[in-house]
Amino acid sequence: MASCALALAGCANETIAAETDAATEADVSAQVETVEQAGLCLDAGPQTPRDIAGVYGLNSVTFPKAPPSTEMNLCNIHTHTNAEHKGPDFSVFVNDSDYGGYACNATQDLTEAELTPVEGAYGKVKPGDTIEVHWVHTTCDAAPGEGLGACVPETCTDPLLRVEAQVFLVVNDESAADFTELAAVRQAGGVWQPGGIPSSTGTPVSFRGSTTGPSYNQMQCSPAQVTWSVRPQCTKLDINSLHAWAEEGNVFNETKSHGVRQLVTAPELLSPIE
Repeated sequence: MASCALALAGCANETIAAETDAATEADVSAQVETVEQAGLCLDAGPQTPRDIAGVYGLNSVTFPKAPPSTEMNLCNIHTHTNAEHKGPDFSVFVNDSDYGGYACNATQDLTEAELTPVEGAYGKVKPGDTIEVHWVHTTCDAAPGEGLGACVPETCTDPLLRVEAQVFLVVNDESAADFTELAAVRQAGGVWQPGGIPSSTGTPVSFRGSTTGPSYNQMQCSPAQVTWSVRPQCTKLDINSLHAWAEEGNVFNETKSHGVRQLVTAPELLSPIE
């Protein structure tokens, strides 16, 4: 009787194991089917923007990380309204339009003076807005110029790209950061460099991703491979300096802030942050 009972127990265990395996396979199949039904562009590499407070990602496409920006050529500077990324200091969701994205947490604390309207040459930005500035760098032998095409000239093969990103809270206050200084271009150590990038806004979060902008989403992905460094804290920027940058003219031919790509949230499209 004992041996019979043991046999029955063994049969039961095998049955349970088989049912568990079948259930696991069904769960995996269901998850794959859900992802496919969502229309995610799974054949692309890791995408941007993302919530930089999260390190989780399932995208297995990898590529060499770009060297430090100080060893690369600055090739483009442009801005987005609002922040494309979400971070600890810019986590207020605005909306899902082309000029949606995220706002700095301190927006509601601005003074009446900081919010005083001012006319100028740089469009799509006003006091109280949040912008995300991108300093784009390339390993190509390239000079600063208009658009991302300046970063990958036809004569350059297999370029590595890096974007240094900083989120700003725009105010009418000349004591705030001066964009004409931050967006200046100079040569240092044989490469083109920016006038400056804030260094007091936290340790940049670095990860593999793509280009951004409103023409991309989770169904239409960017094929570009970009190393990102996104600073986690906002800082204030003087609106008057933005207007001055546009009025004086700049080598990037930038006269207005660009739209945003909505946050990429599907783990399948995000690289793990190391």
